[in-house]
Amino acid sequence: MSLNDVWEAAAGNPFYPVISKERQFTVGFILLFTAFILTGLFGLNRSLKSIPLFAVPASLAFGFGAVYMICAVGVYV
Repeated sequence: MSLNDVWEAAAGNPFYPVISKERQFTVGFILLFTAFILTGLFGLNRSLKSIPLFAVPASLAFGFGAVYMICAVGVYV
């Protein structure tokens, strides 16, 4: 199978993302808000136990939320 055959086969099968363009702003806002709340909770209770409970989910939510928000407002990196 050549690259041209793969290209032609893919033309009839478009990509549909899990999170649509219309929902990216909502998902990004919810993730950033969740990150803000979890960061506040981590700041109130700074212990070794709260790192996997608050800090790791907060950083993941902020990272993915920032990417979704950047894509939602039209800044593509």
